Amino acid sequence: MTEQILTVKQVADYLKVNERTVYRMASGSKIPAFKVGASWRFKQTEIELWIKEQHNQQDETPH
Repeated sequence: MTEQILTVKQVADYLKVNERTVYRMASGSKIPAFKVGASWRFKQTEIELWIKEQHNQQDETPH
């Protein structure tokens, strides 16, 4: 089975945010990403895990 690799546009659509936001997050190491040449790429499994981790952190934050 081949790992699904996503583009900035695909991640932005998946997260329902602007592409610029994804670029900023990737550049700031706030989201798991890697570069292929000058382009950011994302492993789908890592993005899904990152989403779960973000959700868990919100659950642990006192309200």
